[in-house]
Amino acid sequence: MKLRRFTVVAVAAAAVAATLNVVPASAGPTTKPADQSLRAAAARHNLYIGTAVDSTALNDAADPKYRELVKSQFSSVTAENVMKWESLEPTRGTYNWAPADELIAFAKANHQLVRGHVLVWHNQLPAWLTEGVADGSISKTELREILKNHITNVVKHFKGKIWQWDVVNEAASDPWDSPSTIHYKGFWAQNLGEGYIADAFRWARAADPKALLFYNDYNLEAFGDGGPSDKVQFIYNFVKKLKADGVPIDGIGAQGHLGTQYGNYDVFQVSDMLKRFTDLGLAAAFTEVDVRSYTATVADSNELNPRLQASAYNHSVLLQACLLNPKCLSFTLWGVSDNHSWVPTWFTDPPEGLATVYDETYQPKKAYFQLKADLFLAGPPYVQPRVPVKPNKGR
Repeated sequence: MKLRRFTVVAVAAAAVAATLNVVPASAGPTTKPADQSLRAAAARHNLYIGTAVDSTALNDAADPKYRELVKSQFSSVTAENVMKWESLEPTRGTYNWAPADELIAFAKANHQLVRGHVLVWHNQLPAWLTEGVADGSISKTELREILKNHITNVVKHFKGKIWQWDVVNEAASDPWDSPSTIHYKGFWAQNLGEGYIADAFRWARAADPKALLFYNDYNLEAFGDGGPSDKVQFIYNFVKKLKADGVPIDGIGAQGHLGTQYGNYDVFQVSDMLKRFTDLGLAAAFTEVDVRSYTATVADSNELNPRLQASAYNHSVLLQACLLNPKCLSFTLWGVSDNHSWVPTWFTDPPEGLATVYDETYQPKKAYFQLKADLFLAGPPYVQPRVPVKPNKGR
């Protein structure tokens, strides 16, 4: 997340490719694909392949392999936690910029772009904010001003260093919620109404005219029946309205958190989803890709191997769909390896894991090799160069 105008980003892509000694498509390969990095393979398409970064692991001198893989395998990085509100402003009015600034410096040193995550979300908010609203010491009018100030302060602090911002995250409910009809959910909708979404994009644009501004959510991999419980249709409708109202939104982020225990999507379902959003004039990105599995019986290789194969398939489906759409600009994995994954601590009953492309000892899995194969084998006429996108100024 860090360069600005997409004409500039295209130049950056060429620079990254040069740094990686990537051979132009017209030249014969000098290095076997299996020996090249993911970022080298993705550079053939001007596609940025990224990872969420655990800053503690990145700076752990006892675990140098983590830092090495982030540096060598990925061309973009996302802060897993250090840009969230509770981390940036744990005490009202006092910002802790240092961890996020360190990640940006790391990215700059390694010719990586930065995705900013996240400006507005109903989770991981500081206690002073949520408690102040709950006890009435922060009014709704003041809350709106606090949100505006937070977005302005954060975006201005990182101005010129962030490529894509997740401006609003997970604003829509799920069909298994009550009511099942999709609706705006969470702290911000409850206290400010749905208008906060358009406000957030306008405030972010005012603070940085050149960053790309995304709406980000999960369960966006494919449209359903188009009815009131179809989350993808709901989000499509509201981002279409944002565009019609002149709100400066540039892209849609599909998180891509999948599970091998569920029905698999196919490439064409996912590519149809992307196309319908990009036909609105939006860019697209996969922003938090991982594929988890049940782990209670994986000590048995007969149970483990099918899960690893299913994980590789699911990773591949999302990447192939992205490659098919020239406005899909980046593909970000949510974590490097299983020993630093959020999944085992979140999904405990039943236990789940195996969600990343490296195991706990940093050995690449089938999913890693499948992603690399997809990147090397893809090309014209069906996979075309990425389309440059300029930030939407609104009106």
